[in-house]
Amino acid sequence: MTSRREVLRTLALLALAGCAPKGRSALPPGDLLGMAFALGHRLRRGDFPPPSETRRVGIAIVGGGISGLSAAWRLSKDGFDDYRVLELENEAGGNSRSGQSPLVAYPWAAHYLPLPPPEAIWVRELLAETGVLQRGKYAAKPTYDERFLCATPQERVFKDGVWHEGLLPAAGIDKQERAQQHLFQARMEELKQARGSDGRRLFALPMEESSADRDWRGLDRISFKQWLRDNGFSAPTLHWLADYACRDDFGTRHDQTSAWAGLHYFACRSGEAANAAPDHVLTAPEGNGWLTRALARPCGDRLQTGAAVWRIQEQKHAVAVDCWLAAEKRSLRLLADAAIWAAPAFLLPHVWSEAPDALRAAARAVTYAPWVVANLHLSGFPEEGFGVPLAWDNVLYDSPGLGYVVATHQLIRRQLPGTVLTYYRALADQNPIAWRLQLLALPREAWVHAILDDLSGPHPEIRQLVTRLDVFRYGHAMCQPTPGSIWGGGRKLLADYSGPRLTLAHADLSGFSIFEEAQYRGVVAAERLLKIRRLTRS
Repeated sequence: MTSRREVLRTLALLALAGCAPKGRSALPPGDLLGMAFALGHRLRRGDFPPPSETRRVGIAIVGGGISGLSAAWRLSKDGFDDYRVLELENEAGGNSRSGQSPLVAYPWAAHYLPLPPPEAIWVRELLAETGVLQRGKYAAKPTYDERFLCATPQERVFKDGVWHEGLLPAAGIDKQERAQQHLFQARMEELKQARGSDGRRLFALPMEESSADRDWRGLDRISFKQWLRDNGFSAPTLHWLADYACRDDFGTRHDQTSAWAGLHYFACRSGEAANAAPDHVLTAPEGNGWLTRALARPCGDRLQTGAAVWRIQEQKHAVAVDCWLAAEKRSLRLLADAAIWAAPAFLLPHVWSEAPDALRAAARAVTYAPWVVANLHLSGFPEEGFGVPLAWDNVLYDSPGLGYVVATHQLIRRQLPGTVLTYYRALADQNPIAWRLQLLALPREAWVHAILDDLSGPHPEIRQLVTRLDVFRYGHAMCQPTPGSIWGGGRKLLADYSGPRLTLAHADLSGFSIFEEAQYRGVVAAERLLKIRRLTRS
């Protein structure tokens, strides 16, 4: 009898590889990469040997993504260095990791940072610390290092065989649709400045600073697609833009996304600069990898990678944190005065068996989007015979993929022999569980064929240019802000929880995964423990 997995694998192979027609050129070399699937799945079984050693530590931080690194960064800024960061993967940074070729660095996921608004004080603090924010840390319009302001052209979209400047194609559409585009853009500009009945911004960054106005929070109960329809936005290009934005930031379609979250995507980006237009973003060849390095720098050898935390037990005077050290093939116990859980919420019930029932239920209710990211190393630049020239962000209209960013775009003044394109695909077109099964089952060849087929539309010569193509699979790339998940209660329970010795930190606590939210949650968790420490010492 054919298993469910075999059926899914067969269907996916047909969908992705398209039966691999004869005569197709040989595939470029490369690797099929991914998160530590086997170790992550082992956490659910819990079949680890007992610890062979016990060490004392002030604070144990579980998770070395942006939240965990931000917690450590905040502790270090306060002069507290008795902590240990435990990261399951062999490299810290979570979705903000990067790679390096002989030619250029490139991202493995997150690749930009919008200009931070005044409420994002800790983002500005980090940028000032790195020298990227040069003047006016608390000003409405700070000055930024021009090397990190995205070079022009910043973005374009490929539609109907032609590249269009920006994300909303203007050519080939009628006056009524164009009028709707202008109306939508004007509405989003209004919402950036709008405030609720409590005087706070309707959509702030971090999201906890947003207005508590019930009428606006009530939009969490409907989908973003429904909000567009209710407000008279029927233009196909606007629905495509909303769907693209939701897939890009949340890994969900716009009919699966909370309207509050969808509006937050557009309206929270209210940051400005003295030396750039408001729609500019901060980026580097390696995407957000430079931010990861800045946060990790204070950790030094207090950051332990390849360390899978498989059990947490709250004791009277400590928290016992048991972790499996993969390289040493043994378990280690950290007895910590306090601990920060900065790993994804869905793992918490498997690790902390004594967690309160309501907290376990809230953690299990979080859903996650699977993703695929690929880096294509090219021997030369694609020909530009279809409209506007190559941009930093190159988006594909009505495509299974989102598009790609160009790693060498910030190095535009250099004469380079080639480049690296980072291609993104949110697997949002079927059940996430089904896609996760396919991520495990599909061979690299299927993904490579699908990616090259997708890019052959705008770049027919792509197969001749690719010298290497690596594919990275994310089974739980980001939490999904589905209708009712932002202000429905479970997320807030996770965000507000702080036990006597264990506190939580992760972008999951905000309901969607972006750098600003991940950093905020890590900083807040660190400050809670620093406050407790000051109180106990006074």
